[in-house]
Amino acid sequence: MMRGWIWFSLSLSASLSHSVLSFQLSPFHQLVTPLSTNLLHSKASSRKGRRGFGLGHPTSKKISYPPIHHDEDDDDLHNINSQIFPLQDGLEHNSNSHHDHTANHNNNINAGARVSEFLSNIPRVLSRPPLVSSTQEWRKLQRHASQTIKSTHLRVLLQDPVRCDAMFAEHDGVYFDYSRQRVTLETMDLLFDLAEKQELTKRIQAMVNGEKINFTEDRAVLHTALRASKDKIGTVFVDDVDAIKEVHEVLDQIKQFTEAFRSGRITGYTGKRMRNIVSVGIGGSYLGPEFLHEVLKTEEEGISSSLGYSLRFLANVDPVDVERTCADLDPEETLIIIVSKTFTTAETMLNARTMRQWLWDFMGDDIDVVKKHVVACSSVSATENVKAFGIDTEKYFFRFWDWVGGRYSVCGAAGAVPISLLYGFDLFEKFLEGARSMDEHFINAPMRQNIPILMGLLGVWNSSFMGYNSRALIPYAQALLRLPAHIQQLDMESNGKRISRHGIEIDYPVGEVDFGEPGTNSQHSFFQMIHQGQAIPVDFLGFVQSQHDLLMDGEKLSSHDELMSNFFAQPDALANGKTADEVRAEGCPQELVLHKVFDGNRPSSSLLFPQLSAYVTGQILALYEHRTAVQGFIWDLNSFDQWGVELGKKLAMDVKDHLTKARYDPKQQPIDIPDAPATSRILNYYVKNGREATENGTGMSVNPLTSVTRKTFREHIPPPIHDLGGNVGKLS
Repeated sequence: MMRGWIWFSLSLSASLSHSVLSFQLSPFHQLVTPLSTNLLHSKASSRKGRRGFGLGHPTSKKISYPPIHHDEDDDDLHNINSQIFPLQDGLEHNSNSHHDHTANHNNNINAGARVSEFLSNIPRVLSRPPLVSSTQEWRKLQRHASQTIKSTHLRVLLQDPVRCDAMFAEHDGVYFDYSRQRVTLETMDLLFDLAEKQELTKRIQAMVNGEKINFTEDRAVLHTALRASKDKIGTVFVDDVDAIKEVHEVLDQIKQFTEAFRSGRITGYTGKRMRNIVSVGIGGSYLGPEFLHEVLKTEEEGISSSLGYSLRFLANVDPVDVERTCADLDPEETLIIIVSKTFTTAETMLNARTMRQWLWDFMGDDIDVVKKHVVACSSVSATENVKAFGIDTEKYFFRFWDWVGGRYSVCGAAGAVPISLLYGFDLFEKFLEGARSMDEHFINAPMRQNIPILMGLLGVWNSSFMGYNSRALIPYAQALLRLPAHIQQLDMESNGKRISRHGIEIDYPVGEVDFGEPGTNSQHSFFQMIHQGQAIPVDFLGFVQSQHDLLMDGEKLSSHDELMSNFFAQPDALANGKTADEVRAEGCPQELVLHKVFDGNRPSSSLLFPQLSAYVTGQILALYEHRTAVQGFIWDLNSFDQWGVELGKKLAMDVKDHLTKARYDPKQQPIDIPDAPATSRILNYYVKNGREATENGTGMSVNPLTSVTRKTFREHIPPPIHDLGGNVGKLS
C-alpha cells in the first residue's frame, strides 16, 4: 500500500463568464500520473483563452510526462485515473466562444459539482487494490512475452530435452503434457510468481471452505461439496448450516427414489411401470447432465444398467424441441424432471407447462397425474413455486442450494436424478468419486505439479500475454461429443467479464472463445484454420484404451490406434509446422510451395487418460471446473455470477408484451416501440407474415399461438386436433 502522507490541495475560482481551476500537487501527482496529467492539461487549457476546463478542447495543449516506474508498494496507484472517472466526464463541455452568459454560468456550476464528486471519490478509490495488470509480476510477464517468447519458435523449444522433461504432470492416471505450449522454464517461474502475488492458494482454500467469494450475490461457491465424502461432514458450513451433511441427505434421498423407480415400486398414474425419463432444463441444468449421459451410453456398465430405459433432454423453448423429445414416448410410462433453481426460468417453465399439458391430455387433468409423473430439482427457496405446480414436495422434490451455480451443478441433483434413474445410483457415485479425486489433487498438490493450476496459468498466459482470444477442446473420443459445449458454457459464462472483483474496469484481455468437436471429425472441419489461419491454442484429450475397440480382419492396427495416431500427430504438426524447404524436397511445384507451407509455432496441450469411464469423466469435469476458477482468480474476476445474461431476458419479456398485444389486437395496429424503429419494423414483419401464412392456408393452425402439432407413439382419440392443448387445452 501507499506509504506516508499525501498532501493535496485544490482551489477553484469561478465567475459568470470564466472558470479557472488551479491545483497544487505534491507527491500526489507523482503517484497518480494519469490523473495529474488530466488535471494539469485542463489548467493549461484554461490559461489559453480561459474557456473552461478544456479537456478535449481543439486548442488545448497536452502535457506529456515520462512513465513513472512504481516499485511493488506503489502498484495500487496505477490506473487510478480510470477509477475516478466522474472528473473527466464532468470537465468536458462545449467550448464554443458564442455560448451565452447563462450557459457559461451553468457549466461552471456543473463543473464545480463534479469536481466535488471527484474529491469525494478519492478515499474510496485509493482504498481499492490495483488491477493485476499494474503489478510487477504482470509487467515482467509482458516483457518476457514480447522480448523472448514471441521471437522464439516452438520448433526450437521442443529440441530442449531438459525443458520437455520438466513440462508434464501426473495424477491418478491422468497425464498432462504442456511441452508444446509457447513457454520456457522461465515463463513458468514468472507465472508461478504471479500466482503467488494473486494469493491463488489462499483463494482456492476460501472457495472450498465455503467463504462467500461470489460477493455480487453474497453466496459461497461449493460445487466441490457436491462430491465430498461423508467423512467430511462437519468441516464446511454456510450460514451455520453443514453443507456436506445437506448434500449427503439429498444424495441418500435420490438413491432411495431412483432405486424404487428402477425396481418398479414407483409406477405411473395408470399403474404402468415408467421407463422413459425427460429432463426439462436449460443451460447448466442441461449441458452438464447431457455430456455425462453421452459418455455413459457407451460405457460398459452404463450399457447394461440402462437397458429398458430411455433418457431425453428438453432444453430449447422452440416447440420443435418438444416434438423431437416426445414423438415416440408413451406418457403413461414417462417421468418428467423439471430442473430450475428458482422454478421461474422462462424457457424451462414454459416447457414444463407444456409437458404437464401433454400428460393431462392423455390421462386427464387430475392433479395426481402431476404428483405421479413430475419431480423437481430446485432450490429450497423455490419450494412454494414447486408446490404450486402440483409436484409432491414431500417425496419428489430434490433440493440444491444457492451456493452452487447452474453450470457447476452436474454433481448435484440436476445431474444425479436423471443419470441415476437411467444408469443407477452406483454408477453416478463413481462419477462423483472421480471428481473428488481431482478436487483433492487441486486442493493439496504443489502448484508446479497441480494439473488444474498449470492449465489455468497457461490459459492466462495465452489469453492475456500471447494474444490468443480463442481456445479449442478436441476429445479423441466420440462419447465426449457434448463436452465442448458444456465447457463452453462453464468457461465463457464464468470468465466473460469486464469488471474486476474490486469494481474496476479491466484493461487486459480475459476470457477465451471456447469451442470444439471430437477428433477426427474436427480435423475435417476447422483444422484448416488452426493449421494455416488464425492461431488457436488446443487441448487434446486422448485415452489409452477405447470404450469399445475394433480390429478388423486384415488390419494391422485397431481402430483406436488409428484414432490415437491422429491424437499424437496433430500437436507436433501444429508446433513444428512445415517449412518451404521441406515442401520443395517433396517435389512440390514452385507455384504451390507457399500454399503447402505450415508456419507452426501453434500451442497445444495433451491430456491422456486410462479409459473413458464414469470415474474418469468425473476427473475431466473437475479438471475443467478448476481451470476456470484458477483463471478467474488470477484475473481478479468473480467467476461465479452471470449478470451478462439478464439484459436479454428483460428485453425478451418486453417483446413478449408487444407480441401478445399484436396477436390479440382486433384492429391489427402495427407495433410501435418508442426509440426502437428497427425493432418495431422487424416485429411487424414477423407478425404480418405469420398472420398472412395462416390466412393463406400455409400455417399449421388458425391461431399461430397454438400451432404445435405432433404425432405420438400411437394414433389416439381424443384429442382430435393436437396433443399439447395450448390456450384451448385443459389449462385454459
